[in-house]
Amino acid sequence: MIKFTTKNLIAAAALIGIGAAAQAQTPGIDMKGTVGYVIDARGYVAKSGTGLCWRTGYWTPAMAIAECDPDLAKKAESKAAAPATGVKPAAAKVTLAADALFDFNKAVLRAEGKAALDKLVNDVKGIKLEVIIAVGHADRIGKDAYNQKLSERRAAAVKDYLVGKGIEANRVYAEGKGEKQPKTTAAQCGKSVAKSKKLIDCLQPDRRVEIEVIGTK
Repeated sequence: MIKFTTKNLIAAAALIGIGAAAQAQTPGIDMKGTVGYVIDARGYVAKSGTGLCWRTGYWTPAMAIAECDPDLAKKAESKAAAPATGVKPAAAKVTLAADALFDFNKAVLRAEGKAALDKLVNDVKGIKLEVIIAVGHADRIGKDAYNQKLSERRAAAVKDYLVGKGIEANRVYAEGKGEKQPKTTAAQCGKSVAKSKKLIDCLQPDRRVEIEVIGTK
């Protein structure tokens, strides 16, 4: 079991700016000193009752450690040691309109959304899965904080459904971006934030869940 102490976390943070090679030697921490896993009072990685490591909201696949995500950690180590491994990565990014998954302003999966995710689960069977990244987005209608939470709930709903279909929980990374990454422009939909059917329809591309599947064939 990997143990993190206050001392080595501070030391890890001190490595910022020294270089990627030195920073890469500190597992679970990125080049900005961000910790990817929840650490308990003893300094160990916290785990669920089923033995899954608890990730922080800042975790990314690049921060994987062998104890919690062995396949991802092994791939990162192999890539650093030998750029040409002979195994071609299979990465596919799918953007699903939130209206196909959820009703407007909702985070409960619709039947159409479940069907789309069922197809995704079936497609994943054809590869050796490493991670599925689900990123939720919202339009600009409403307050920023609310839209952030809405995007997170949508991404979490996708993760929960995929896990319920047999995908390992530690293979699915979910996060929300709120309204910060719109696809529409002011030229297309205007600058108004007042809710109207016309504006809701125009901002539909902004209400989406982007799902990236990473694995090897």
